[in-house]
Amino acid sequence: MKIKTSEPKVIWNTKCTLGEGTLWVKEHNSIYFTDIKKKKIFVLNTKNNKKKIIKVDKEIGFLAHINKDNFILGLKGELRIVNLKNNKKIKSIKIEDKIKSNRINDGKTDLNGKLWFGTMDNLERNIKKGSLYCLDNNFFLKKVDTNYCITNGPAFLSEKTFYHSDSRLKKIYKISVDKNLNILKKNIFKKFNKKIGSPDGMTVDTNKNLWVCHFGGARISVFDTKGKKIHVINFPAKNITNCTFGGKNNSEIFVTSAIKSMNKKDIKKYKDSGALFKIKTNVRGILQKKYNIKLC
Repeated sequence: MKIKTSEPKVIWNTKCTLGEGTLWVKEHNSIYFTDIKKKKIFVLNTKNNKKKIIKVDKEIGFLAHINKDNFILGLKGELRIVNLKNNKKIKSIKIEDKIKSNRINDGKTDLNGKLWFGTMDNLERNIKKGSLYCLDNNFFLKKVDTNYCITNGPAFLSEKTFYHSDSRLKKIYKISVDKNLNILKKNIFKKFNKKIGSPDGMTVDTNKNLWVCHFGGARISVFDTKGKKIHVINFPAKNITNCTFGGKNNSEIFVTSAIKSMNKKDIKKYKDSGALFKIKTNVRGILQKKYNIKLC
């Protein structure tokens, strides 16, 4: 089936410094996303267009839904379970808190509801201080991979195979793990060149195609399982950072962007940079699972 998409539509001009962490929560009819640098969570109810901004105390890379108003947040130096309605903190798990220059970046749940996330050097230096982690349903934390500059993704093909990227190295990896989360295979799936930017956030549709955001490339590219580019969506924003399927029939794509690293000429050319976009498609995405734990 040939992929068809609408033109990107700005649905919230948030002017994010570094928009990230898109999450569709079906029972809330809402898209959630973050601005890492402004330490904010944005919530847009697409049914009634009600908007909400939640301020947090640390840089926030992502959030994942648990149940009701309970979420797990990927913050600088910690994972925090919190009720976003009353701001009650339920649990905190320290993550590389002794590496002061690191922070959590992108993260998502896999097909079994385990939480995967990566860390990176917050100054974005060309040093491999980042790692890929998995937090299981019993709060057991495992470092799955390491030696990343800027971790991004992941996007899951199956229970044991997923994509993950290093944005600074402009590489997307295809990784397979065993039942104990030890890496069985890690291959370069795609390597970007300077002209098209760096691979950032990504997601997978029900046909197992990979949708990749281009930071600095003003587009999303879609690749089939063999790495062939089969579709491109161009944006009026330079830095496309994260995307997820959601909305009606899970066939809409919500996309964040960033103003970070842009000069005045770029901002004039890409006037909608920092906004949240929506795209309609003729394909369906795989809805992100809830983080599968029981809260007392």
